[in-house]
Amino acid sequence: MATQQEVSLNSHAIGREFLTFTLGKEEYGIDILKVQEIRGYDAVTPIANTPAFIKGVINLRGTIVPIVDLRIKFGLGTVEYDQFTVVIILNIGTRVVGVVVDGVSDVLTLSVEQIKPAPELSATIDTGYIMGLGTVSERMLILVEIERLMVSSEMALTDEVVA
Repeated sequence: MATQQEVSLNSHAIGREFLTFTLGKEEYGIDILKVQEIRGYDAVTPIANTPAFIKGVINLRGTIVPIVDLRIKFGLGTVEYDQFTVVIILNIGTRVVGVVVDGVSDVLTLSVEQIKPAPELSATIDTGYIMGLGTVSERMLILVEIERLMVSSEMALTDEVVA
């Protein structure tokens, strides 16, 4: 029978899987378990009086899904939609939410050793949604705690609170 420490070490050795995507020149990663599907960017129905980063909603097989443009949300400059632009459909608690990104790269498994804590930045920069930084060879990924970001008060997309 394995001890608790051996079980813990084995689960760390397995690592976590992240879907990697790009926004501008940066590469990000989100927990693959939150991803429902990946689709091409289609027209959305705008909703009046919403923040600029909420592009609107789509009807996904009978479910109304709010669409958030992460490049606008993160203040990453001009938004251009092209054939590489995709929407990642996420399951956040009991809600389904879509996020627009420039492109999806791949799925990576990161071990605990490959994930470093997020750097401490000025108090004016909100890094609460950054889980850490992942390193794979020469690549650096910004690992986003997507559920924490989506349930933040400024998003107002869900009523749920992350434990």
